[in-house]
Amino acid sequence: MKSVRTFLFVLFITLLTACNQGSTDTNQEEPKEKEEALEEIRVASWSKPITEQTNLLVEEEKGFFKEQGLNMTFIPGAGGGDAIKNILSGQADIAFTDPGSLFFALDKGEKLRVIYNIYPQNVFNIVSLKEKNMTKPEDLKGKTIGVYSLSSGTRQNLLVLLHEAGLTEKDVEIVETGILNFAPLMQGQVDATAATDTGLFTGKQKGLGEVNVMEVKNYLNFPSDVFVVTEETYQEKKELLEKFLVGYQNSAEWMINNPDEAASLAVTYAIDGKDQANNVEIIKIRNASSVSPTTDEKGLGSLDIDVLQKAADTYQRLGLVRNKLNMNEIITEELIPKD
Repeated sequence: MKSVRTFLFVLFITLLTACNQGSTDTNQEEPKEKEEALEEIRVASWSKPITEQTNLLVEEEKGFFKEQGLNMTFIPGAGGGDAIKNILSGQADIAFTDPGSLFFALDKGEKLRVIYNIYPQNVFNIVSLKEKNMTKPEDLKGKTIGVYSLSSGTRQNLLVLLHEAGLTEKDVEIVETGILNFAPLMQGQVDATAATDTGLFTGKQKGLGEVNVMEVKNYLNFPSDVFVVTEETYQEKKELLEKFLVGYQNSAEWMINNPDEAASLAVTYAIDGKDQANNVEIIKIRNASSVSPTTDEKGLGSLDIDVLQKAADTYQRLGLVRNKLNMNEIITEELIPKD
C-alpha cells in the first residue's frame, strides 16, 4: 500500500508540474504573437498601380514594409487631389500627391505636412503632334488639351504653363482623358495632352509620331510628387510614419539598383506592365527623377524648402492660389531616414 501511495503522489506532482509548464508556455507565446502583429499603414496614390511605382507594388514579393513591422495597403486614385481627399476623409494615412494639389488644399485651409520628397525633378510636359506647330505656351490658346483628370498634377502643371503665357483655363478647353491620354491625341480628339515623361515614352511605344514637347521644368522645376499627411496624423503617428519612410526609402533604393528585377515584377503587379522591355525604360526614367543634387548630398527623400517655397509663391503670383503659403510651416525632414 505504501508503494502505491508513493506512486500516486509522484504521478500527481508530475501532472501538476506539466500543467504549470503548459501554462507558462502559453503565457510566453502570447507576447510573441503580439510582437509579430503588423501595424496598418494606408497609402493613397494619385494613380492606379502603374509601372513607375513598382517599388510600392511588390510588397508581397519583397516585404520592404513588413520588415518594418507594417502591413502597407496601396489605395489607387485618379489624380493628386484624390490622394489628398483620401487622407482628409480618413480613408488613408499618407497621400502620394503632387505639390499643386497640396497647394490647393493648403489654400483652402487644410492642415497638412510634407514629410518626404518622392520625385525631386519636375516630370510634367505638354505634348502635341509636330504638324500642329505648337512649340511654346502661347500656342496653347484656343486649343483643346487633354489631362489625366481635373484633380491631377497634369492639370496643375498645365495651368503653370498657361499662366507663363498670360493665359488662363478659360483660354483653352481642358478634357479629362484618363491615364491612357495619348490615344485621344493620336486620334485627333485633342490638340495637345498634358503628361509625364514616362507617359510620353509609353505613347511613343504605341505609335505616337513626331511631337513637340514643352517641359514644365524649363519654366518651373519643382518636385513632381511628395508624401503628405494631415497635421493630426503627423502629430499622433510619428513612429508609424518613420517606419513607413524607412520601408519606402529601401524600396526606392532597390528599384534604382535593380531596374531589371523591378521590370520583371512589374509584369505581374502593374496594370501597364505587360511588356518587360518597356518596363525597364519606364523604371529607369522614373529612377532618374528620384534623385537630385539635394538627394545626392542629403539622401533620398530630402526636401528643398526654397524650391517648394518658390513654387508656392509662383502659384500665388499666377493666381492659382489666393493665400501666401509658408512652406517652412508645412515641410518637415524630421521623419526622413538618415544614412
